[in-house]
Amino acid sequence: MKWLDNLPLAPLAAVAILMAVLPFNATPHLFEKLAMFVDGSLQRPIDIFDLFMHGTPAVLLVVRLFRQFILDKKEADKK
Repeated sequence: MKWLDNLPLAPLAAVAILMAVLPFNATPHLFEKLAMFVDGSLQRPIDIFDLFMHGTPAVLLVVRLFRQFILDKKEADKK
């Protein structure tokens, strides 16, 4: 996953935060779709696509941070 390690952290964080809080004037789609997922009402294809579209940057950010801080620390401890 070298491509993920090469993604710049600041723009990835900015996109993840922006996509998590859009739209600004209503309930953010990410939180709305996660609530629908928990309720079991996430069934329409557009809602599933919306969850993936708004959630993917946040998932990538979490994985990127995990790989940078947790895995690098473990590798440094082995040396």
